[in-house]
Amino acid sequence: MDVSTFYALFSTTCFALTGLWWNVVRARRDWSSDPSMRRTIGGIYLSFLLPALMGLFAQVGGTENPILWRAPFVVIAVVGGVSMLRLVSRSRGDGTTRAVRWTQAGTILVYTATAVIGVFPQIATPLGLAPIQVEALLLITLVALGHALVWRYLVTEQVED
Repeated sequence: MDVSTFYALFSTTCFALTGLWWNVVRARRDWSSDPSMRRTIGGIYLSFLLPALMGLFAQVGGTENPILWRAPFVVIAVVGGVSMLRLVSRSRGDGTTRAVRWTQAGTILVYTATAVIGVFPQIATPLGLAPIQVEALLLITLVALGHALVWRYLVTEQVED
């Protein structure tokens, strides 16, 4: 599959997941009464929305004009990383479980790697991949981490450590 096709499918899928997450949250109105849960809901939302936006920029820039995807990837990754860092820093005292905190911390690492590859694309060279391919793998990881959080909240009534 060429990279452009991947990003087209990826963005569409991520936007669909964002909409599905909205429906889940709307069906679970009890979640909105808990401030820590509202923050987690927002973090999961970003785990689908931000990769979708990056995928759109990758389609616009592609391999012909890399700055059109690299700069937005860096900006969006910084926004996602800072948002998740704030979420994790507030979660220790609010009853968020270790498993959720570790998943959120993993998300910070992926956002950081995404920004670093955007700034220093030559890091991808030893891997034998184009930088836009490495970014694709990182975005897949972000969505997988978002799914891990969704799973955690959908299969249990009360999440415990």
